[in-house]
Amino acid sequence: MIYIILAEGFEEIEALTPLDVLRRGKADVKCAAITGDGLTVKGSHGISVVADMRAEDIGDDIDMLVFPGGLPGATNIDESPLTDALIEKAKKKHAHLAAICAAPMILGKRGLLNGKKAVCYPGFEEHLHGAKVVKKRVVTDKNVTTAIGMGASLEFAEQLLTKVKDKKTAKTIVCATFPK
Repeated sequence: MIYIILAEGFEEIEALTPLDVLRRGKADVKCAAITGDGLTVKGSHGISVVADMRAEDIGDDIDMLVFPGGLPGATNIDESPLTDALIEKAKKKHAHLAAICAAPMILGKRGLLNGKKAVCYPGFEEHLHGAKVVKKRVVTDKNVTTAIGMGASLEFAEQLLTKVKDKKTAKTIVCATFPK
């Protein structure tokens, strides 16, 4: 199962674009609220989203964890006591980790980018501990995908769908290739 983690102040396009693309690609994906006391989570631009579940109810079936950026969304995920537990569950399953915009700091602060190529929103590079920061919009290195920000949301989503399905399916879903 793919889980997109939503915290108050998340960047809406960075969460909803991957959600949409993954669901169009028939991937098993759910949004999980990590902050607040219910399922409704307000994004950084005032758009409220009703999550499928609470993050505390995520089991051991994690195939991929996706962290959207946005502020204070990425900070709220970083500071949540549930984040480390979710990452530990993901690591036990050798799950894919994905973060966009400011959210790669969550992975960097926990040493999960050591020796890996990574990108983030400009100004957050200092948090990418051990990473080789590259000048790309989206980069996948082994079990981690990172992206620079909201303008790369569709490319980010395409990379994630490629990881769980295949390149042809992903390109078809995002219309990155012309049909034959």
